Parts: sequence; structure tokens; C-alpha cells
Amino acid sequence: MRADLIRVLGLWRGRGAWLLAGIAAACVAALLGIALLALAGDAVSEGIATAGAAAGAAAIVWLRPVMILRPAARYLERLVTHAATFRALADTRVWFFRRLAERLPAGLGFRRAGDLLGRLVSDIDALDRVYLGAIVPAVAAGSVVVVIALLLGAVSPLLAALVALPLALALLLPPLLAPGAASAGERVAVAQGALRAAVVDPLTGIEDTLAAGAERVASERVAAEGAALSGAQRALARRAAWGGAAGAVLTQAAMLGALAYGVAMGQAAVAAAVLGLFLATAAAEALGLMPRAGAALAAAWASARRLFEAADAAPPVVDPPAPAAPPRGHAIRAEGVRFAWTPEGEAVFDGLDLDVPEGARIALLGPSGIGKSTLTSLLLKFAAPQAGRITLGGVDIATLAADDVRARIACLTQDARLFDDSIEANLRLAKPEAEEPALWRALDAAGIGDVVRALPEGLATRCGEAGTRFSGGQARRLALARALLSDAPVLILDEPAAGLDPDTERAFLETLGEATAGRSVILVVHRLIGVERPTRILRLAGGRAMVAMG
Repeated sequence: MRADLIRVLGLWRGRGAWLLAGIAAACVAALLGIALLALAGDAVSEGIATAGAAAGAAAIVWLRPVMILRPAARYLERLVTHAATFRALADTRVWFFRRLAERLPAGLGFRRAGDLLGRLVSDIDALDRVYLGAIVPAVAAGSVVVVIALLLGAVSPLLAALVALPLALALLLPPLLAPGAASAGERVAVAQGALRAAVVDPLTGIEDTLAAGAERVASERVAAEGAALSGAQRALARRAAWGGAAGAVLTQAAMLGALAYGVAMGQAAVAAAVLGLFLATAAAEALGLMPRAGAALAAAWASARRLFEAADAAPPVVDPPAPAAPPRGHAIRAEGVRFAWTPEGEAVFDGLDLDVPEGARIALLGPSGIGKSTLTSLLLKFAAPQAGRITLGGVDIATLAADDVRARIACLTQDARLFDDSIEANLRLAKPEAEEPALWRALDAAGIGDVVRALPEGLATRCGEAGTRFSGGQARRLALARALLSDAPVLILDEPAAGLDPDTERAFLETLGEATAGRSVILVVHRLIGVERPTRILRLAGGRAMVAMG
């Protein structure tokens, strides 16, 4: 538990100044609360001791500025601590996304989209409890206890012990309660992920859900996961309630200690006892969050554990420690490649040889499941062969960084996705620094430039979820424009016209021939329709590539 939470703090090192500023603001706000009641207690105790009308006048004079400063300090504390938290969580979310991208380059695979979304959103949001729910209140409460011990110690060491010791014990509640609450916190985190997956999965495939009449089944599953989450949350809430009760008992014990001191020591100690009572009352506010901090730490640990479980999964292909220099050429060769997706699975390729000279246009044919998309994954370093090698410009891609390979090989897949953002933003995924004229050139090359110019918002037009703003052919051309915007000298076109009607398919493939001039092209298709004009035609069969024509 401790290691995971320390690792979370390590991710936040870049926001250290903000985090420390928030802690300092919390300490100032808490100590001003102590100062307020200390001054009030001093005024009352002096009044009791002297029974004069002017008793405690100095304390009363100081009360006014403290009363003004305290709410301002409390506002500043909330402002700074939350600003620090939002920045730290944003950094964590970017870090987690990058880790996932390295580990899931070819897609989610067997991971559920709803569960990953839960980890990216809910689990990261829950980490705010490490800072806001535990560290900030603990440091602020610790400063309060130290100041109370010093103030009362100057009056009476016995009074300081009677008041400060119960308060110090309240500080120990979070580390004492957190281990017991850890299992409950983990159940809550798992249940949250399951509920989110139960909601997201049927909505992602809503057409299939409705067509199969599975609404009732999906609703029942959501209800069951919701009930499981409620049960887990109740168990964690009970832990927090017990902690709150223990904290209340300890703060009440501090107040009773001050009263007992006054009773035991007689009239001369009444003033000191009143001061101790006021300070114990002030400490109750600062220590109020501490008992629940144990449950907060447990919940944060469970979320951190789920995050690191996904983020620490082994990537399918690891870059070499010292990558080779990027090659100057871009000819591709596969030599004796053997590959299977699992150790016990049947080999997709067994002795595959392939030669794609610079500037060649290769058509790679074969039925579904023969390995056409697998070859794309191997060329892009989404997977690595178990035997043989693949070279790019004469250099084994196993010795190259994946980024260097993908900078030279771009891919347009049959399910290329347009995101719910502007056309401009979708295009710049391929080349973030591209200037507007380059965007228009890519759109014109893809045969969609005039359509975009006719739109009222032009490049700022939003594409809609999965490109629903456009027809299938238009969306495919926008995806092609994005691929063309890349400077990669090699283009892999994996079933680029799948799902289009015959006329749209023919027009799109004709555009491909013109748009990809000057680049090496690997066209992965089930069949040719006569407009592709490849220089060689290969057919995949039996784990090998055989020349069909060329």
C-alpha cells in the first residue's frame, strides 16, 4: 500500500511547488483558527483571573484582524490546494494515457473499454484523496497539535499533556485504520469499474443491443453491478464512520482533560483550564477530517493499484535500450518471418518472405483471417516476429525505435476513426505542426477538399462521434487525407474501401492511385476491382506470400 501511494507522489514531483504551497496555506488557515480561539480563551481567562472590565483588552484588539484574516486564509487554502490537485491529476492522466498507448498499440484487445475508461477517469480522480483527504489535513492538524502543546506547555506541562496527547492519538488514526479499510476500498474501486463497463459496453454497441432485444439483460446487469457498488460503498462508509467516532471521542477527551485540570488544580488553574478548553475546541475542527483520512487513503490506494496494474503491463514490443539510427532508405524486406499471436496458437506466418522496393505498389490479397492485418501489425512494430526479421532501409526494425519506424510507415485501416473534433484537429493527429496550406493540399489529394470548402465552418467543422457528420465515403477520404499529411514514404492501406458501395469504392480507389504517387504502397485487400494499378500482386496462403502477378 505504502509503495503504491509513494509512487503516486512521485508522479506529482513536477507539481511540488503547488502542492507545498497548498500545504502551507492549509497550515496558515488552521493556525489562524487556533489563534482566534486562543485569543478568545485568553480574554476570558484574564477576565476570570482579574475580574476587571479591561481584562483581556489586548487579546480583544487582536481578535478583529484574525477574524478577517481567517476566512481569507481558508479561501486561499481551498483555491491553492484544489489548483494543485487538478494539475497533479492532469499530469497523472497524461502519464497513464501514454503508458496505455505503449501497451495497447494495436487496440484494446481483451481489455474492456468501460473498465479502461473507469481507470482513466474515476480511479485517477480518486487519487485526490491522497493529497486533499490525507496529506493536507494531516500536516495542518499536526501543526495545530504542536502549537497547542507549546502554548499550553508554557502554562503547565500537565495541562499540555492532558490536552495534546489525545489530539496526537487522533493524528495516528489514519495509518491505523487504513490497512483495515484497504480491502473495502479495493472492492469499491473494482465495483466502480464493473459498473462503468456494464453501462459503456452495451452503449458502445447500442445497435446490436437493440437488434438482439438485449435491453432487459443489459439493464439487469447494470442494476446488479450498481447494487454491488452500493454494498461496497456502505462497507467503506462504515469504516469511515468508526474512524469519525474514534476521532470525536479523542477530541472530547482533550476537552475533558482541560476541564479535569481546572477541577483538580482549583481556582488558580481555572484560567489556564479555560484556555486549554478553547484550544481543544479549536483543534476539533482541524482534526475533524483525520479519522476519515484512513478510509480516503484506502480508497486512493485501491485506485492507484488498479492504475498501476494496467500501466505496468508488459508492452507487446519493447524498444531496444540503444536504438539504431533511423535508416535513409525505406525499402522493406521480410526474411523467414514466423509469427503466432500466442505461444500455443497456430502460426499465422511460417517462413514469410516479402520484398517491397522503394516506390513499389504491392497488392496483398487473401481471405479474412489469412494474416493480412497481422502483417500490418508486424511492419508497424505493434507485434514482433518469433523468428526471422523485417528490415526497413536495410536495418532490422527490431533495432529501431518504434517511433522511427512509424515515422516512415503510415497506415490507413478499414476502421480508421474520426474523432469528435474539428476536421483540422483530426488531420493534425498525423502532423501536429502542419500549416493550413498543407492541410488543404492533403484534402485536395484525397478528393475531399471542395466538400470541406463548401462547409460553413470549413476546417473548423466538427466531425461528430466516429465521423457521423459525413457519409462513409467522405469519412474515408478525410482519414486518407490524414494519412497523406504524414511525411511517411511508405503507406499501408489495409482494406481502405471496406464497407463502401461499389461506385464509392471505385472512386475512392481511383483517388488512392493518384494521391499516393511517389510513395511505396502496400495495398491489403480481399480482391482487386481493376483500378488499383499495382506493380506486383502477392497472395497470402499457408503463412507465406506467393506471387500472383508481377
